[in-house]
Amino acid sequence: MAYACAADQGGRWEPSDELWNGVSPLAAAGSEGVGASAAAAPGATLAAAGWAPQADERRGLDHGAWVPLMHLFPQADVPAFQVSLPSRLDAGRTWAFGQALAPLAEEGVLIVGSGSLTHNLVEFRAGHGNDDAYVASFADWVREAVEQGDGARLRRTLDDAPAARRAHPTPEHFWPLLVAAGAADTAGGLAPATVIEGGIAHGMLARDSYAFGAIGAGP
Repeated sequence: MAYACAADQGGRWEPSDELWNGVSPLAAAGSEGVGASAAAAPGATLAAAGWAPQADERRGLDHGAWVPLMHLFPQADVPAFQVSLPSRLDAGRTWAFGQALAPLAEEGVLIVGSGSLTHNLVEFRAGHGNDDAYVASFADWVREAVEQGDGARLRRTLDDAPAARRAHPTPEHFWPLLVAAGAADTAGGLAPATVIEGGIAHGMLARDSYAFGAIGAGP
C-alpha cells in the first residue's frame, strides 16, 4: 500500500484525484508544516507490524480523505496522512491492518476510516425515492455489533448481515470501518463507540459513523 502526506493548507482542503478534475496535489511528505519524523510515522508504524508501505510524494488527498477533512477540520489547519488499503484484503487482514495503525493513536493521531456504511452505486445511479428496507436492516445489524463491542461479529458482517452483498457488492467501502475498529481493539477489547447519526441518502446510502474511544481525548 502507499501513503501520502499533506501539510496544513491554511484555509481549505483541495482535491487531487481525477474524480475532482485533477486539481493539483496537496503538499507532499516533508513539506513545511509536516516535520520529517511525522511524515515517516505511518510508514514506520506499518513496517514494524510486518506490512510493506511506500511513501508517495506526488499524490495528494483523494475525495475519500478531503471530504471528511472538510467537515472535521474546516480551517485545514492540521497535517493529514492518507493511507491506501492493501489489495486482496479479507475481514481478518483488514482488522489486523487497523491494529497495525493503533500505535499512531497513542501519539495523538486521529485515525479516520473513510468509506460508506452501504455502497450500492448501481442502485444509486438507477435512482430511488423511498429508503430501501434492506439498507436500514444492514445498518441496524452493524450498529448492534458495534454497540455490543462484538469485534468477531463485526468482522463477519459481509457474510452474516442481512442483504450484505446488496449493501456492498464489493467490499472496499466497508473495510475502512474495520480498519478504524481494529485500531480501537486493545487488550481490553473493542473500545466503546459513539454513534454519529447519518441517516439514509438517496434511498440506499446509509451514512452512520462511529467514533471509537473517548471523543476529544488526547494522547
